[in-house]
Amino acid sequence: MNWMEIAVTVSSVGEEAVTDLFYRTGSKGVVVEAPELIQEYIDSGVWDYHDFKDVEITGKCVIKGYFPEDERLNERLINLREELLFLKELFPAWSLESKTIMVKEEDWANEWKRYFKPIRVGRHFLIKPTWEEVASQDDLVTIEIDPGMAFGTGTHATTTLCLEAIEDHVREGDQVFDIGTGSGILAIAAAKLGAVVQAGDIDTMAVRIARENVDLNGVTDKVRVKAGNLGEVFKGQADIIIANIIADVIIDFLPELPALLKPEGLFIASGIIDTRLAEIVAKMEETGLRVIGEIKDSGWVLIKAVFRRA
Repeated sequence: MNWMEIAVTVSSVGEEAVTDLFYRTGSKGVVVEAPELIQEYIDSGVWDYHDFKDVEITGKCVIKGYFPEDERLNERLINLREELLFLKELFPAWSLESKTIMVKEEDWANEWKRYFKPIRVGRHFLIKPTWEEVASQDDLVTIEIDPGMAFGTGTHATTTLCLEAIEDHVREGDQVFDIGTGSGILAIAAAKLGAVVQAGDIDTMAVRIARENVDLNGVTDKVRVKAGNLGEVFKGQADIIIANIIADVIIDFLPELPALLKPEGLFIASGIIDTRLAEIVAKMEETGLRVIGEIKDSGWVLIKAVFRRA
């Protein structure tokens, strides 16, 4: 399959808004090239290894979104164009430019690899790509990921927030549901902490990649990955539900949450841009949830919620 690559150059302050826009308009993958973030990772030592030398700080970043060349391509491109024009009107001070090229699937799958390096997350997780060698450390839980064309390398703020929440809350024997599993990274992390995980995604390509990563990490006995909607994928009720997906999808499935989550269970929602926080919290309260925690990072928010007790 061929893919349409839309590369948007935007002022650094607009990175989260454009990234969110790509996912809302149906992009199957997003690559962010942010010089400031790369420099931050280099300076802080969060990357165990890198081969970047001089990084030019321009005040801009490039966000690339990838859309499959199918019957919905024109519709998605029109929606994207309208949303970008709206952003220009809202934030006239931003530099905002876009260009379009067609790329082959194998080229897309390799484009972002130079930006994916081993990274420590939270207290104990080490996330590494399959093609990098890292010396094992006894105090670390190593997760090997080859995201292919699925979201989830552990470097994006939404994924990092989820991994830290998993580390804080998942315990041996917990039943965990991972909604919108992408690369499977969150399901694998929960399984490595002893949980039994059901993971699902509506994207069959993501499910294939997640299964490969589950097998790569040796947790096939603890993680089941299926394609489909909530009713087709998840059976029973979970102690913890994790959803690292866009705000609109979270809102859509909130009415189904009481059937999926144990009365005393924990709902962890991420992938939420901070400008939509109030809306999501209001919708959660309508569903009978009580927010017990909010954590923000780089314009994104993770919400922890439980059902209100009668």
